[in-house]
Amino acid sequence: MQYRSTAASESRLATGTSGLDDVLRGGITSQRLYLIEGTLGSGKTTLALKFLIDGREVGDRGLYITLSEIVDELTAVAYSHNWSLEGIELFEMVAEDEFNSEHEQSLLHPSEMELGETVRGIIEQVERTDPVRVVLDSLSELRLLSQNPLRYRRQILALKHFFARRNCTVLMLDDRTSAPGDLQLHSITHGVISLEQLANDFGSERRRLRVIKLRGLKYHGGYHDFTIETGGLVVYPRLIAADHHREYSSEPVTTGLAELDALLGAGLFPGTNALLVGPAGVGKTTTAILCMIAALERGQKAVYFLFDERISTLMIRSKALGMDLERHIHNGALKTARSIRRNFLRESSPAQCAVRWKKVAWKS
Repeated sequence: MQYRSTAASESRLATGTSGLDDVLRGGITSQRLYLIEGTLGSGKTTLALKFLIDGREVGDRGLYITLSEIVDELTAVAYSHNWSLEGIELFEMVAEDEFNSEHEQSLLHPSEMELGETVRGIIEQVERTDPVRVVLDSLSELRLLSQNPLRYRRQILALKHFFARRNCTVLMLDDRTSAPGDLQLHSITHGVISLEQLANDFGSERRRLRVIKLRGLKYHGGYHDFTIETGGLVVYPRLIAADHHREYSSEPVTTGLAELDALLGAGLFPGTNALLVGPAGVGKTTTAILCMIAALERGQKAVYFLFDERISTLMIRSKALGMDLERHIHNGALKTARSIRRNFLRESSPAQCAVRWKKVAWKS
């Protein structure tokens, strides 16, 4: 088996995960070995299955080799996302009958035999199916069988060269059961994507990912939040102001109150931030809504983020003060927090935005 040309091996390969390919600026390099690391429940299996399913859609044969889960568990994960694994090879590395007494021996330490048998099994399955995309789940089993870091590193290196000769793009999953600070795999693999699940004192858990390494390619660094939805991971790339620049007029705009405009020196200046602070009841919300209505009346779009009050309460209170927001919501000029979840990222950036979270901030 010969290596393919450099041009072919450097082509981008989409992962199939929404938002992740944006973070990777198009995808990963094909025919390389990648590490997907993360604690239990962080979404590694879901990401890996989506990678194989996306490959199936473009005609790439996929192979999922599991050392820690059973096929029924993988099928259940796919079912929860309304996926079909038809056409993807699923292989359990350890069969059920290997745990009975007939397979016990005492002449050698079990790991000395099991490691070789496990690696041979992986190689045999790859040679039998000749896949283009491979997932190996998980490396913690190989780490335990190797018993020491040197043996483990050499074994992963051997697999890396084997997969390279087969022109496979491989995702190796690791659950971070190694000693803290162990970066053996980071130095071997072509790229590393780290998934995290953080438990908050209040509210739901938070998941985020970070591309630690991606040789030869540019990507968006830092942490990026993601959620696990029906259909796979949804990654929300972190916002970088320089990537969203647009032309706009620097002329001041009215707040809707002539007296407030005079205090501000002709009004609000586009591209700046204004913070309204004060105790409850002084009119922060009312002032912010007036500023927002002034923008809507100019034909601009606005978004109102509401955290500590129900939307219905805000609508009733605004209408009672003569500030009816219904028609602006109906014509699509105003987005509320409830309608924003699905549509905000798809829409063009709003010209002005009012934010309320124990305080009201106005961005023009």
